[in-house]
Amino acid sequence: MGSVPISKKLEELSPLKRAALALRKKQAELDAIKSARTEPIAIIGMGCRLPGAQNPDAYWQLLRNGVDSITEVPPERWDIDSWFDPDPDGAGKVYTRHGGFLPKIAHFDARFFGISPREATDLDPQQRLLLEVTWEALENAGLAPSGLRNRPVGVFVGVSQMDYGISQLSSHPETISAYSVTGTGLAFTAGRLSHALGLQGPVLATDTACSSSLTAVHLACRSLRMGDCELALAGGVNLNILPETTVFCSRIHALSPDGRCKTFDAEANGFVRGEGCGIVVLKRLSNAIADRDNILALIRGSAVNHDGPSSGFTVPNQLAQEKLLQRALADAGAIPGQLSYIEAHGTGTSLGDPIEIDAIGTVFGKEHSQDSLLTIGSVKTNIGHLEAAAGIAGLMKVVLALQHQEIPPNLHFKNPNPRIDWKNTPIRVPVKRQAWPRGGKPRLAGVSSFGLSGTNAHAILEEAPVSIDDGHPESSEASPQFLRPLHLLTLSAKSKEALRDLAKSYASYLESHPEIPFADICFTANTRRSHFEHSLSL
Repeated sequence: MGSVPISKKLEELSPLKRAALALRKKQAELDAIKSARTEPIAIIGMGCRLPGAQNPDAYWQLLRNGVDSITEVPPERWDIDSWFDPDPDGAGKVYTRHGGFLPKIAHFDARFFGISPREATDLDPQQRLLLEVTWEALENAGLAPSGLRNRPVGVFVGVSQMDYGISQLSSHPETISAYSVTGTGLAFTAGRLSHALGLQGPVLATDTACSSSLTAVHLACRSLRMGDCELALAGGVNLNILPETTVFCSRIHALSPDGRCKTFDAEANGFVRGEGCGIVVLKRLSNAIADRDNILALIRGSAVNHDGPSSGFTVPNQLAQEKLLQRALADAGAIPGQLSYIEAHGTGTSLGDPIEIDAIGTVFGKEHSQDSLLTIGSVKTNIGHLEAAAGIAGLMKVVLALQHQEIPPNLHFKNPNPRIDWKNTPIRVPVKRQAWPRGGKPRLAGVSSFGLSGTNAHAILEEAPVSIDDGHPESSEASPQFLRPLHLLTLSAKSKEALRDLAKSYASYLESHPEIPFADICFTANTRRSHFEHSLSL
């Protein structure tokens, strides 16, 4: 006897039961949509170039060892002697000699990215840096860039500075070429990445001043949750090539004369400008698990808002910051007591620091106490204020701290700022490395980034879920096929010189990471890297 068709069964139901069934179906669809729009986002790869750190591993060593990477302005940027005047009101001058700088920003392998030498001349070093760091972030994620061509991969980049464009377009108009605008315009920064890598997802360059990169991460998470892309590259870049923006910062007395961010300290007297680039590779958590990606941390939720009315266009608004934190918590489905660390915006200004601490105290204070203090720090004390790239530097610091189960020290904190109510605000500033071990519940942390434009961003991160080894050969050296004495390691590059450099990098990595199974390294190098004409096998 054949089965009764579903349509026949539905016809036999009463109108009321059919309506109830339709409602349950619609509710299930709505629940699925809601779940997708609140799904955590997995960070599966990172790349960076920061003052004193050329990659995430070096960045962590800088952080945990409490390194201050601020230096005098290098002569290849500008002649600091001719621009310096200790008088804060000196017209057309700067009253600080310091900053956080990257070395050799003019160096670029244009051929590697299929860019002609002529076009490369007009290419903003910020675009060059983004290309290199994004490639490194994808390799860190175990993804061969060639495998992403024509895929819906989104690119979200925070960028504000146009120093190179100004220098190229304003000095000698007769030298303007067909590449000048596409090489220097901010709108082309993110598009350059998608074009070079052949990506076909949404592409946005965001400029909200100092909060640009964390805003870019927020938009990337939204795009992933809405299904606009299957993978997203998000971050920011900032290079200080000309002195004019430093002159502006001097006019508004925002800079520290001695070139140090003394965040939360009584001697806080402004920030020091820094530069750098950071990119994270993002994927929906469910997809990251299904694809067996190496999850570094999760972005549980985020929020962006604006100061709105305040006592001045560039003056922080405490109430707006409180609303921002509350919205981020709601987006993450978290409560204040779950967070144990906050990476503050913390520029080290006498006005901004107390406002930020008051906002944090208002939102988080009720669920923390002097027996359960909320730890707070700022990476600006190490590398300076990276402006458009500041938020991504802070986010990557938190990811690394979660991974290594340590909170790095906050530098230049000697005497607490008397404008902050420390007695009634349950927070602490770590002056030395602090253990941050895994516990019974996942560790959560917040990251803040506030723009001079008034746009504020906050993200809430969670430690990576504990992976369960299922014996798959891609993830475990304990599998029978890995129980062999020898493994093949294949390296390749587009030139002999690049291949030598790559071999040196692998040798250094193997020496500093003896805990990582050699089989895993070989597997990734052999199957999850792009392969080029020059290669070697060991």
